[in-house]
Amino acid sequence: MSDWCAKEISTVDIGDKRLDKRMKKILSQVSPSPTLSIPASSKNWAETKATYRFYDNNLVTSDKVLSPHKDATLARIKSQDKVLVIQDTTELDFTGRQLKGAGPLSYKERTGFFNHASLAVTPDRLCLGVIDATIWARDPEEHHKNDARKQKPIEKKESYRWIESYRKACAVQRQCPDTVIISVSDREGDIYEYFVDYFQKPEAGRAEWIIRGCQNRNLAEELDDSAGSEYKKLYAEVESTRILGQVEFDIPKTKHRASRPVTQTIRATSVKLKAPYRKGRKLPEVEINVVLAKEENPPVGEEPIEWLILSSLPVNNFENACEVIKFYLCRWQIEVYFKVLKSGCKIEERQLETLERIQPCIALYMIIAWRVVYVMMLGRECPDLPCTILFDDDEWQSVYAIKKRELPPKIPPSLGEFVKMVASLGGHLGRKGDKPPGPKPMWIGIQRVTDFSLAWRKFGPSSGIREGPS
Repeated sequence: MSDWCAKEISTVDIGDKRLDKRMKKILSQVSPSPTLSIPASSKNWAETKATYRFYDNNLVTSDKVLSPHKDATLARIKSQDKVLVIQDTTELDFTGRQLKGAGPLSYKERTGFFNHASLAVTPDRLCLGVIDATIWARDPEEHHKNDARKQKPIEKKESYRWIESYRKACAVQRQCPDTVIISVSDREGDIYEYFVDYFQKPEAGRAEWIIRGCQNRNLAEELDDSAGSEYKKLYAEVESTRILGQVEFDIPKTKHRASRPVTQTIRATSVKLKAPYRKGRKLPEVEINVVLAKEENPPVGEEPIEWLILSSLPVNNFENACEVIKFYLCRWQIEVYFKVLKSGCKIEERQLETLERIQPCIALYMIIAWRVVYVMMLGRECPDLPCTILFDDDEWQSVYAIKKRELPPKIPPSLGEFVKMVASLGGHLGRKGDKPPGPKPMWIGIQRVTDFSLAWRKFGPSSGIREGPS
């Protein structure tokens, strides 16, 4: 896997050839063992100081660090028919650290940063890479001043990042005209200006979108028995439509509920929304499509599983409505990605002193986090590929010899088989009823692969070392 670093950031251009070379070196050093600290992943004190100087250089920004990865991501996107660009925000908690530039998180005593990222994935959940990331700290003076924030124009609010990220998805659509780009957001993306932005763009250069609704919005049509002051509601309108069909699935276990089977009815329709009031501007009415997936008869004591999904995609039949739901459920991949970034790469444990230093460091580890998720999902979606598409000879041969307790064959194993071997090094048991390996065994396994391959190069069959006399 050592070659992937150079290929992934081949277009790096920080503004100084020495910095470009240093970034490649840092990525190759930390990617094999992303949980290690900077000193532990460096070969010596000189390398450690060089890494800290890299992050301290004014030319090094998060945008420049991520830029070559974005180029590589665009190339992967162009090979696909449809790509989902999933956006979400995660907290990066640095509470207890004297970190200049950090701000309050969910409450004032917790401090750190926010990272709003846009992740490109296929409908089969193969992670293609990051297309955008904004890392920022909240102003302590603005914390919990909800009434003041409500009076601000949308461009001055944190929620504007959802619209900006949608525009980045539109930019990807223009760069990849043969691929259908679909922006996917959770409840926080339910912003009226988001819908307006879609209709104000030329059809040829705009991305489609899917958002989980969180507001029971007014429709443009008044109630029949009203005196002109009440309007139909979004939820009631879609719930009144006929059932298109049913879907059945098992919902996974969480901290708050047990795993159980779920049966949902599917309804869908198109509605025209009444524009909400905005001080100083008049917004147009817009027509959107809506899907309601509702568990009609949940078990006693259980909350019904229900999703209200808004979209620009067609929902005129059962198949189209189900496709919108399927695409929305791919949103979980960004949660997996954030878990790898924080738990697998230990990004919240990095010892850097300012926002300007931590931003490019986070960006670099975002590339590593993508690689872990990519390897995990490619092994699932393309199991018959040869493992050499991702792993070097000394990597697969050393793992094969250790796991099988025999010399590796001339023909390498398939990617699916080898990814299971890697995951087993991270604790995945691989029993008949077990699910495919998740991110934790993958990032642990990949680190062990690095150790095994180093020993294989030093002491393996091709090292030239022969057994001495007894």
